[in-house]
Amino acid sequence: MELDAEAFEAIVVDELDQLPDDMVDGLDNVVFVVEDRPEDGSLDLLGLYDGWALTERDRYGFGEMPDRIVLYREPLLAIVDDEDELREEIHVTLVHEIAHFYGIDDARLHELGWA
Repeated sequence: MELDAEAFEAIVVDELDQLPDDMVDGLDNVVFVVEDRPEDGSLDLLGLYDGWALTERDRYGFGEMPDRIVLYREPLLAIVDDEDELREEIHVTLVHEIAHFYGIDDARLHELGWA
């Protein structure tokens, strides 16, 4: 599937808006970013949480750089056939990366069906 960056970002924003309020209301000092690919150029990684999970924050306060949740456009597009599948993969990736913000690891996400 092919989709330009602007249209892809619009879908990401739409999927973010559809997440439950109690999931996103606690996201303090977090920005969402869309990049074409991970730094290594691979298509293996769909998203990334770049920051300190709430469960690991000792001192965190004013002046901290925001944590980032990155979605990778090209890897996501490479695994879907249509927009419905893309929306589902973006949704799952957002939930997965937001869970990392809350301190939920990959093993627990796998148990819950989000990995």
